[in-house]
Amino acid sequence: MRFRPTTLTPPEQRLRDDVRAFLTAEFGEGVERPVGGAFDQDFSRRLAARGWVGMTIPTEYGGAGGTAVQRFVVAAELLASGAPITAHWVADRQSAPSILAHGTEEQKRRFLPAIAQGECTFSIGMSEPDSGSDLASIRTSAARAPGGWRVTGTKVWTSGAHHTDYVLTLLRTSPLEKDRHEGMSQFIIDLRGPGVTVNPILQLDGTHDFNEVVFNDAFVPDDLVLGQIGDGWHQVTSELAYERSGPDRWLSTYRVFRSFLSRYGLVDSDSVRDAIGRIVARYRTLHNLSLSIARMIDEHGAPAAEAALVKDLGTVFEKDVVETVRDLAGLVPDPRAEDAFTRQLAAATLTSPILTIRGGTTEILRGVATRELIR
Repeated sequence: MRFRPTTLTPPEQRLRDDVRAFLTAEFGEGVERPVGGAFDQDFSRRLAARGWVGMTIPTEYGGAGGTAVQRFVVAAELLASGAPITAHWVADRQSAPSILAHGTEEQKRRFLPAIAQGECTFSIGMSEPDSGSDLASIRTSAARAPGGWRVTGTKVWTSGAHHTDYVLTLLRTSPLEKDRHEGMSQFIIDLRGPGVTVNPILQLDGTHDFNEVVFNDAFVPDDLVLGQIGDGWHQVTSELAYERSGPDRWLSTYRVFRSFLSRYGLVDSDSVRDAIGRIVARYRTLHNLSLSIARMIDEHGAPAAEAALVKDLGTVFEKDVVETVRDLAGLVPDPRAEDAFTRQLAAATLTSPILTIRGGTTEILRGVATRELIR
């Protein structure tokens, strides 16, 4: 496992400055934005008009033909500002690279330009009831039918499925055998198609992001199979490198920390200064690790183990930030409070338990990293 030291080049720094200027013009200073962002497809379209959605999609498919590092720079600034990015996030981060790597020419020309324009949105269909992070135990299946496949089963924790157009779904296409990693395939499924039902899963505060997606003999045509039948496990594990290594795995609670700094940063307290120093140092370390993985991706590496390690370190840290800030502030988190900081702290407290679960639990990630370390 290697994390090569790297820094942003002058052009990459100029890109970062351009994004910051754009966000200041969009939102101004001191505007309260929700922890974790929001769904705003118009904002995603404005980003797309500047070439900041689908940045790694080749120009021949409507993208910017940029690098993973350029996308990293833009993503980090969007996350740090609390911008409403969830409309394009999954399509940009995972679906587009997966279609580019495994899709047919027709699929690339159908989906990639629309993603780069902010017009086509995706969710991820991996997790299932009773499976947890044991993705190899999935049971939702696709059976052969004339001209395509019939899908039956349930996916859960499907973020944004009540808004998005498609779900990139991992399904069983042959019975579960001794090697559980065999017999799985990926499908692009229309979330508004017949036989597909999206049921909300509400958070404790009543907000709606997660969903249960039920497939009841839903038909998927052959031209929406992604990659080769039976290669789903290998495709998904390469896809997870994009999901697990990005700045969204350590910046989800950054807005709470910024609000804490504004309110308590000048307090004459050794404990506050010590906490701020430790948190800032860990942010910088995770930034460098995540940037190093982006460089590996640009060099055609497959840093699955490194991505798992960064996701583990990052999401544990995100929870630490919330707990540290809450303890130092001495506040009771209240989503109905008058001040923005207390509301942000309440939202982060309610949602922080999911941070070390989504995208793979801490235990699973450490297993992935350990296997690489003991080779």
